[in-house]
Order: sequence, then structure tokens, then C-alpha cells
Amino acid sequence: MTDCLFCKIVAKEIPADVVLETDRTLAFRDINPQAPMHVLVIPKEHHANAAELAVADDGLADDVLKTAHEVAVREGVAETGYRVVFNTGPGAGQTVFHVHAHVLGGRNLTWPPG
Repeated sequence: MTDCLFCKIVAKEIPADVVLETDRTLAFRDINPQAPMHVLVIPKEHHANAAELAVADDGLADDVLKTAHEVAVREGVAETGYRVVFNTGPGAGQTVFHVHAHVLGGRNLTWPPG
């Protein structure tokens, strides 16, 4: 998609602080972090939200979650705990309509969230 911010990041048209890249996923630091470690993990293929991702391709959602866990390991928060959040739709706070997992850690994360 030519007007999608995250597709432009995948295409290297817009710079990002990349943490991890695989054949099918890209992980980069959030520009407005909500925790000491806040990384977004996206599939390189465009899907608008988590619901579309779930039905789109066998294994792609799994690849996103595996990348999220690898980010937590590399960032040193896997042992102490981290949160993975998918906002799906405007009512849930999704503002960029390319599915993305927020991986947050590095501080105590309270419940319920925001």
C-alpha cells in the first residue's frame, strides 16, 4: 500500500530504529515509547489489523509472536516479563492500520491497562 506508514518503513522509504528483521517480520522502536522497552513488530506483508492477520496466512501470526519473543530476549526483558498488545480497530486505540504488536517491558506493567 503506497500510503501506509509501516509499508513505507518496510520498503526503507522511511527510516526506523530496527531491532530485528526476519524474512517475514520487522521490529523497530516505537517513536512514542510507553515503557523503557517499547518495540513494534509488524509483518512485512500488509494486513490492516490482528483479525485480518489471523485469517490471512498460515503461520504469519505465529511469526509475529515469535519475533516479539525474540525482541524481548534480545532486549533483556524476557525473564522479568513483558507485554504484547495488538490494538484492533479505532475503538481499541489503533491509529496505524497495518497490524502491529507492541512489545513492552523494562518496568512493572499494571493491570488493567489504560
